[in-house]
Amino acid sequence: MSAAPTSTTAALPTSEQHGIKAHSDGRFGFVPVQTRNDRFKSVDVADFAPVTGREAVWKLSPVAKFTDLTAGELDGAPYDVASTPTDGVAIDWVGRDDARIGSVGAPEERAAANAWTSFEKALAITVTGEEDKEITITRAQLGTGPRGAHTIIEARPFSRATIILENTGDARITENLEIIVGESAHLTVVSLQEWNTGAVHLANHFASVGRDAYLKHVVVSLGGSIVRVNPSVRLAGPGSDTDLFGLYFADAGQHLEQQVYVHHDAANSRSRVTYKGALQGTGARTVWIGDVLIGRNAPGTDSYEQNRNLVLTEGTRADSIPNLEIETGDIKGAGHASATGRFDDEQLFYLQSRGITEDEARRLVVRGFLSEIVQHIGSKPLEDRLQAAIEAELRSTDEVRAPAPTEEN
Repeated sequence: MSAAPTSTTAALPTSEQHGIKAHSDGRFGFVPVQTRNDRFKSVDVADFAPVTGREAVWKLSPVAKFTDLTAGELDGAPYDVASTPTDGVAIDWVGRDDARIGSVGAPEERAAANAWTSFEKALAITVTGEEDKEITITRAQLGTGPRGAHTIIEARPFSRATIILENTGDARITENLEIIVGESAHLTVVSLQEWNTGAVHLANHFASVGRDAYLKHVVVSLGGSIVRVNPSVRLAGPGSDTDLFGLYFADAGQHLEQQVYVHHDAANSRSRVTYKGALQGTGARTVWIGDVLIGRNAPGTDSYEQNRNLVLTEGTRADSIPNLEIETGDIKGAGHASATGRFDDEQLFYLQSRGITEDEARRLVVRGFLSEIVQHIGSKPLEDRLQAAIEAELRSTDEVRAPAPTEEN
């Protein structure tokens, strides 16, 4: 059942209170949302006003380019997925009455609510067994019509697995992914976006991590026109632990966005957030917003988030906004960092002084910058494939930077 919209309004002052009186705009006494976790949530698209682009969650997004996903009707039917049978991993389509649906989170914005309202069945991935296992689940050619989807990943207590969600081909999709990590489970989820050039992908990932459990969440965004993947992780059990990694490479005209939220809601929980991106070409745009909330019930928290962006050419824009809220003083540590810049001239000079060409020196610097994320994935075949994809992006960087040929008379 969807929640009803709520707002908080403070009592209006009286005329005896130092002569204070209400403003003519009618908003006097309005109290805004106080913490990141207090945002309005609902699974019903009708509970959200039409998107204007002025909302906090949309103000950095090109909302006019995907109104069909925020306001239009969506195809919520099941779609084709490909995978190799793997012991300890079950893949099924389940009905909307499955008890796991809605157990982790709920939409905070209209596109996610539209997907939740529209999906017919959810793709359920269930992990059991204490042995390590890896599976790749591929979606390809979802078409160009607007689509809504829902996925559940459940790692049963003490289970271990790496789940790679591979997205390729054409798509216009808004979706929700719920991740349930049971007690002492160890789960890695990799979301890989290698869509075709015109694809639009809006995704919200909700995760709950249980007692002494661990979640590694990796977002890799390389293809697509607009890709917006927003992970939200609640460290719900004592001793819960998470690493959130992100890698993105924006080309000319691409918009790659990620809004990351970590909620420490249990004692002695730990989180690390590391996102890195590169930008090249006119109109390349990236957005990273990182929110960490250390709640009153989370003494002993250890948390750190960081975002780094490397600008390779002129005409790009990277927005990087870290936020940290702390509601208890009994923590081990908390911090955040953000940086956006161009190549380090000293690094380039050092490499060139040893006989390396400028173009190759630039590739080495970028490769080293992004490889930190790739090496954390833990799947050697996927790591090798992503290194090759980065090399392809860097070769196109050389083409972008190369001067246009001139005609000889």
